[in-house]
Amino acid sequence: MSDFLKITREGPLVIWTMDQPATRNALTGNTAVDEFVAACAAVAADRSVRAVILTGAGPVFSSGGNVKDMLRFQQPGVDADAVRNEYRHGIQRIPKALYHLDVPVIAAVNGPAIGAGLDLTTMCDLRIASEAASFAESFVRVGIVPGDGGAWLLPRAVGAAKAAEMAFTGDPISAAEALACGLVSQVVPADQLMDAARALAARITRNPAGVLRMTKKLLREGVHNTLESVLETSAAYQALAHLGTDHHEAVNAFIEKRPPVFR
Repeated sequence: MSDFLKITREGPLVIWTMDQPATRNALTGNTAVDEFVAACAAVAADRSVRAVILTGAGPVFSSGGNVKDMLRFQQPGVDADAVRNEYRHGIQRIPKALYHLDVPVIAAVNGPAIGAGLDLTTMCDLRIASEAASFAESFVRVGIVPGDGGAWLLPRAVGAAKAAEMAFTGDPISAAEALACGLVSQVVPADQLMDAARALAARITRNPAGVLRMTKKLLREGVHNTLESVLETSAAYQALAHLGTDHHEAVNAFIEKRPPVFR
């Protein structure tokens, strides 16, 4: 039984709901890391899954690190090496698992996404925000740095200048500001958030599962590889796609003027 993530299935769609509203869905001081890693592994292994929605229960998406839990770093005998290893073997496992998951992930941001909670949204491919959502790269406000990959993730989502402004000030931005800077692609009324996320997921899941996974891998490769490298990988994936039954079905359906039926 999961203590942090509530996992539900709707056909080819999996929904992950962070379900610890009492801690504002904090990502540390609990089992969140292990559960995220396990959930990503389960989705990666299930070839019938075509998309994932990540959201939060209660009024907050995620408050990020549990600040009360950080009191233990003030205890005698805690050294920098121990803290460094805790990050490496703790919360840093979430970006490694989630960012590299080859299934499209939609963050449905229901409320404030703070610190590591904001960075969690940037580990996803798409972000839809409720009008009640807000976003803050607030680590500096509590005297720490983004320890979960935010310094790499946030500039890729909003650009270097906006990321620097958010990280240096720690100031929150509204859902409308997040839309303006490209952090989210849609802002909807709170009671329409999951409907909008499901509608977007439906536009994704109608497509072939294998090709979706290869497309996401190519987009990830494009972030850090050269054009030549991405072209070579694209050629290899395209060879697999052209020889696949889903492509054959799509071509035949187009010629026969009917909707395709993908396996």
